[in-house]
Amino acid sequence: MVTLLRGTLRPLRLFQALPGPAADVPLRAASQGTGLLYPEHIPTSLLQKVLLTAGSAGMALYNPYRHDMVAVLGETTGCRALRVLRDQMKRDSEGAQILQSCLLPCRERPRISLSTLDLDKLQSLPEGSLGREYLRFLDVNRVSPDTRAPTRFVDDEELAYVIQRYREVHDMLHTLLGMPTNILGEIVVKWFEAVQTGLPMCILGALFGPIRLSAQHLQVLVSELVPWAVQNGRRAPCVLNLYYERRWEQPLKALREELGITDPPMHIKA
Repeated sequence: MVTLLRGTLRPLRLFQALPGPAADVPLRAASQGTGLLYPEHIPTSLLQKVLLTAGSAGMALYNPYRHDMVAVLGETTGCRALRVLRDQMKRDSEGAQILQSCLLPCRERPRISLSTLDLDKLQSLPEGSLGREYLRFLDVNRVSPDTRAPTRFVDDEELAYVIQRYREVHDMLHTLLGMPTNILGEIVVKWFEAVQTGLPMCILGALFGPIRLSAQHLQVLVSELVPWAVQNGRRAPCVLNLYYERRWEQPLKALREELGITDPPMHIKA
């Protein structure tokens, strides 16, 4: 499994016309005098943000798999929600450690990528542990944590990290909720994220994602899966407060119980 991940999972470079990001580049403040708040930052005016919002929203609704456009939409519309999430992290002891880790000597804020994950260690963990189940999710669904677009258009270094962290724990939420990466599973996760984060792009994804579902899947989504996702999203504490990198050995079942996440009402096949 580890060899397969190393050999087949490759970073997806988004916005290829712009300088491409390295997955292991720490998200931290840029040098003074450069005009950039962090390495990938692209300063934009209010008008530019409006145009980016309109364009990315249209493309994201037309093709939900344009993750680059979904990412831009999240950055240009999520400032208020990101402040709320940042404040929730600061009030939580574990969340505050995630935000403040870069203030410690020789430390960077935690990032989840192939370059930061110890795949051999995750593979050696006991069956049912968070780390082992997360690695299994990546392998079964043939996805990579390196496909997350870098933050570019958020004009606040700390908030830029919050939305980057949200993107990088997205697959962790799939693991926690037991959801595959097919369209039905993605919509369920988006409903959970919409309740948890209040990010406009999550709300739009939750509302408009079902348009492409079959009548049968739509009925199951509305009658069973959406109520389950909303209930669990409301009951669980903020999932951005979890220092996942320090919880790899924790049994997934125990973590679900800690968060109040119940089993889904039905099994969704990938």
